[in-house]
Formats: sequence, structure tokens, C-alpha cells
Amino acid sequence: MARGLKEVRERIKSVISTQQITKAMKMVSAAKLRKAQTAIVQLRPYADRLNRMLSNILSNLDGDATTSFGKAREVERVLVVVVTSNRGLCGAFNTNINKEAVAHIQTHYARQRQAGRVSVLFIGKKGYDFFRRRYRDLHYITDHIDLFNHLTYENSSALARSLMEAFQAKQYDVIDIIYGHFKNAAMQYPTVEKWLPVPKMAPMKGSKTRANYIFEPNQQQLLETLVPSILQLQFHKTLLDTHASEHGARMTAMDKATENAEELLKELRISYNKARQEAITTELTEIVSGAAALEGS
Repeated sequence: MARGLKEVRERIKSVISTQQITKAMKMVSAAKLRKAQTAIVQLRPYADRLNRMLSNILSNLDGDATTSFGKAREVERVLVVVVTSNRGLCGAFNTNINKEAVAHIQTHYARQRQAGRVSVLFIGKKGYDFFRRRYRDLHYITDHIDLFNHLTYENSSALARSLMEAFQAKQYDVIDIIYGHFKNAAMQYPTVEKWLPVPKMAPMKGSKTRANYIFEPNQQQLLETLVPSILQLQFHKTLLDTHASEHGARMTAMDKATENAEELLKELRISYNKARQEAITTELTEIVSGAAALEGS
């Protein structure tokens, strides 16, 4: 019985220690989430509006004005950018993004994958760890896997420019980004976004009008400056989205872990008290039996 009490005491100490860690991680994630949430909430309306404007412009080009970033071509070479976190302990956040990436490749690029023409660029270690253990038929790019360690617009835009150059050089015919979309601290969900070529905006039903932009300077000169800038901003937005989603998911997961630890502590303390009571009862019974035996003798 004493051995059982000691084991329960050790388990209680272990759970209390774990609970202290989960509480600390929750507080750290909450502090980081506030900063990350502010960044994405402030940027998202601006980025979304620019993206809609870009799609609208490319859908209504006049004359000889054109941009290579809006030209769709036969898809032979594919690049999928998978954006996850570097660390775990954030629930199913990374797993959901990785599963979405796998499903997207299998659904849309099965032919290209069979031909060995699907490349996956990883931002975040958890995506690479997931893929390298399961899928050997894909070409992996890990040069920017630690980008979240130095997440600035300068670094993300540099990567975006290199991907745009690769698209213009026809190294890839399509570039998709799969990332975690941040809704709030409790809700994050994987999102697939076609980054290149820029998807054109479908006209509204029943609408015969078209967007009428006045370009100054000329249309072609503006496109050469505007399109790359919007694409870089859009790429940076996906990273900020995932960054905020990671901290929200981790804060939620650690909060739930802390609650579970508290429930486990209650059960262990009840078990400990029961075992202790049984030990006391046994000792009293032995004392009474011993006393009765002495009196009888």
C-alpha cells in the first residue's frame, strides 16, 4: 500500500510540473498572439483589396498591355508552397495544413506528380518533417524553411521575387500556396491560394459592365510596377496569417492541456486520499487485532 501511495504522489508531482509548463506556454503564446494578430488584422483588408483590384485589372486589359504573371499556360511543372510552423504543441494545426497540401496535390496535380514534376517549397519545419517521411516522389526545396525565424517584409518579398522570376522563366507553370488562415484565437483553417498565375476575376451574374480604370502613366508601365508589388504583399500576408494561426492554435491547445491536467489532478488526489484512508484503516485494524490477541493470551 505504501508503494502505491508513493507512485500516486509521484504522478501528482509530475502532473503539477506539466501543468505549470502548459500554463507558461499559454501565457507566452497569448503575448505573441496579440502582436501577430494585430499585424494580420491591419494588413488583411489592404492586401485583399489590392488583390481584387489586381484580378480585376488583368481581366479588363486593353490593347497590347499585358503581364506574364497573369498568363495561364499548360500546367506541366508545379510548385506548391507549404507554410507551417517550426514548432509543435499547437494541436492539429500543422497536420491539417499538411493533409490539405497532400489532398490538393493528389486532386489537381496527379499527372504532374506521376511525371515527377511537382516541387514542394517548405516554410516551417513541420511541413518538411511530415512530407519527407511519407512521400519520396516529390522534389523538396528547403532553402527557406527557417523564414519564420526572421519574418520581415524584406525577407518574404525577396523570396516572392525569386519565385516570380522562376515563374517568368517557365521553371514552374503554376505556384500555389497552402497556409493556415487566421480567423480568431480559437479558429484557424488550412487554405489553398493560387498565387501564380494571378486568377482573373469572374464577372458578376447579369452584369454587362466592366471595371473602368484610368491609368497614369500608361497601362503597361503601371502593370510592370504594380503587379510585382501586389504579389509580394499577398505572399507576405499568407506568412502573417500562418504566424498568427500558429500562436492561436498553441494558446488554445495549452489552455486545453492545462484544463485536462486539472481534471487529472482531481482524480489522482481522490485516488491518493482513498489509498491513504485504506492504509490508515488497515493499520488500525492490525493494532486492534494485536491488542485483542494480547488480551486473550
